[in-house]
Amino acid sequence: MTQTKLRALPLVLALLGAGAIGGAGVELLHNGVHAAPAFGSAATATVPPAAGSGPAALPDFPRITEQYGPAVVNISVAGTRKTTADDEAAAFSGDPFELFRRFQQGRGGMVPREVPVHGLGSGFIVSPDGVILTNAHVVQDASEVTVKLTDRREYRAKVLGADPKTDVAVLKIQASQLPVVKLGNSRELRPGEWVLAIGSPFGFENTVTAGVVSAKGRSLPDDSAVPFIQTDVAVNPGNSGGPLFNARGEVVGINSQIYSRSGGYQGVSFAIPIDLATHVKDQIVATGKVEHARLGVTVQEVNQTLADSFKLDRPAGALVANVEKGSPADKAGLQSGDVIRAVNGQPIVASGDLPAIVGMARPGERVQLDVWRQGGKVQLTAQLAGATDKVAKADARADRTGGGKLGLALRPLERDEARASGIGAGLVVEDVSGAAERAGVQPGDVVLAVNGTPARNVEQVRSVVAKADKSVALLIQRGDEKIFVPVRIG
Repeated sequence: MTQTKLRALPLVLALLGAGAIGGAGVELLHNGVHAAPAFGSAATATVPPAAGSGPAALPDFPRITEQYGPAVVNISVAGTRKTTADDEAAAFSGDPFELFRRFQQGRGGMVPREVPVHGLGSGFIVSPDGVILTNAHVVQDASEVTVKLTDRREYRAKVLGADPKTDVAVLKIQASQLPVVKLGNSRELRPGEWVLAIGSPFGFENTVTAGVVSAKGRSLPDDSAVPFIQTDVAVNPGNSGGPLFNARGEVVGINSQIYSRSGGYQGVSFAIPIDLATHVKDQIVATGKVEHARLGVTVQEVNQTLADSFKLDRPAGALVANVEKGSPADKAGLQSGDVIRAVNGQPIVASGDLPAIVGMARPGERVQLDVWRQGGKVQLTAQLAGATDKVAKADARADRTGGGKLGLALRPLERDEARASGIGAGLVVEDVSGAAERAGVQPGDVVLAVNGTPARNVEQVRSVVAKADKSVALLIQRGDEKIFVPVRIG
């Protein structure tokens, strides 16, 4: 899986499939054998001894490990991958993200070519006949997958299916009467609960680490629709695909990613909720593929300034920045500037809650949307489409308007600009200063709306700003992207 670069943070979003990175260089896998460098920050989390009994007593980690450890497997993969010129050039760019990718995928040299891929990961058995859950990135580009049990038996595994969007894969080995884990309910997890991970960090099989749930519903900038469970459990490359247990010994997640400057554990790790993983697994086992529903909107977080601009009681919900033409959202009547507060009665607190809920639905399913629009509540019904369904292209009609100023020098779109950009109407930012400049508005941006009111002409903009209290929300188009920019004016 190609990693997303988190340019806003000097960190690596590290998939945990194989290998490790030292602070001074890169260690590669050779024939499945790996020599790992020492990590000053990668020590496993230690659990203090239990102090008496009662609510404060620690879970019985030894019992959980003894009972369910045999159902945790080591996964090794081999295959080939064709590099590109861009891949090879990036290897020498000094980009730490590319260093981790090169290590994960076993690449080197400057000439694009077929290179071997070797990896290590973890997984867990969910049925006695050999169905295993792991991460999709563990088996990416693999032509051969080997599963090793704790009793040292080894099996060649078949990949029944892999879903890159959720990073879940399902394997099958030809065996029977295998030990299995017990699946739990990730929705019942609470921050602060003890959790335990079993996996193969750096190839050290059946390593046990423990910690607590740090947060739930985390959205990561990796184009996934997963509401990750954040923990402080020590997991490292090789832990990927391994189970995360709760205090009752039930699997509540699949360990998948870490934030790290070095490529090793630094206190923040993420797991895929088991409810979502089971949903994906059931589809793969039944059909060999996964269907994701799609609403057809681009959303962003609602901060306090945007909440003030839209007269919301609190900064919560998914703010609709863009609606795809012809999409289910468009047909349902959703508009840029709407704030989706709930789907089928499930509250949307953070913007990442929306794709997580929609991703669990099936194409064709009808969902009820609670929307905040222009200071009031609206209910809409949308029939979800499949993720691969095509949508109509947006109209490209010019709309010539006058000019104006809001810490901004604005002019109307020219006819050829509107035709080239596909923007129907808006005001081009020619110069910016004051509050708008501090908010991040740039020359060349196109102001599409102010507080949800389309910016068809400067008089409309002046009217909306005059009625605003402390802030206004500008819907900006910059290149191919749309985003709301909150501007404090009072």
